[in-house]
Amino acid sequence: MGPTASGKTDVAVSLCKRFPFDVISVDSALVYRGMDIGTARPNAEILRRVPHRLIDIRDPEETYSAGDFIRDARIEMDQIAAAGRIPLLVGGTMMYFRALIDGIAELPTADDRIRAKIDADADEQGWPAMHAKLRDVDPVAADRIHRNDSQRIQRALEVYLTSGKPLTAWQDQAVQDPADDDWTYVKIALQLKSREVLHARIEKRLDSMINNGFLDEVQTLRRRSGLTRGLPSMRAVGYRQFWDHAVGECSLDEAKVQALAATRQLAKRQMTWLRSEAELTSFDPLEARAIDAISAHLAGKLS
Repeated sequence: MGPTASGKTDVAVSLCKRFPFDVISVDSALVYRGMDIGTARPNAEILRRVPHRLIDIRDPEETYSAGDFIRDARIEMDQIAAAGRIPLLVGGTMMYFRALIDGIAELPTADDRIRAKIDADADEQGWPAMHAKLRDVDPVAADRIHRNDSQRIQRALEVYLTSGKPLTAWQDQAVQDPADDDWTYVKIALQLKSREVLHARIEKRLDSMINNGFLDEVQTLRRRSGLTRGLPSMRAVGYRQFWDHAVGECSLDEAKVQALAATRQLAKRQMTWLRSEAELTSFDPLEARAIDAISAHLAGKLS
């Protein structure tokens, strides 16, 4: 696990040289086809040497839930184990990790009519105003969700408007029993000790994405029939900001500033998740011989 731009792919590739690991991606954006540059998808050479499962398995017009991830991940894990190897789950979608290990609450199904009404209100009032509405009905969820995190605000409001019960109340109920999961999980976090260094890596990566054709990628996605910026895929950090630029709602510099701020906020949320995670061992991947320390830790757990 680790925040965005913390070096998870590099560490995973190095570990696969030392252990009989096969990688499973734990990333809610990498599941979508055609979203290569803005997701920092591992390049073709890396994927040739170290294939990543659960990448490019959905069209961006489709949705993909934590429940979908649990089902797909367990299929891949079983196949890897049957081949005598060990699954290495790698990514930054902390909700997927927790859902896989702990199970998830049974939530009301999506309601397109209510979702469209929430989106219309947000277009008129802004997502911070919708966040304020969420605080009125579910203050606990509002404390967890950033006021600009449109996807999570929408879902929390949708659950309440659909059922009359706050999302937090649903989550406090008994979760799906993960008793059929007989895996033992070894949890490792990549956490840079310097936030300034992480922020610099985030900015450098965004510049690289732009130089490598991110704007063209967004324009190509915009031309897809049925794809709108309200869909989960286009709410991924970076895509929603550059979509706004593509339709003339902000300048390129403004889109970059907004994307950079949103990515830093994402990293902050990811680090907050990691602080609440039990039985987690953290390493700074930029420290000398970090891969040796991680490998030694894993060797002790796997022996």
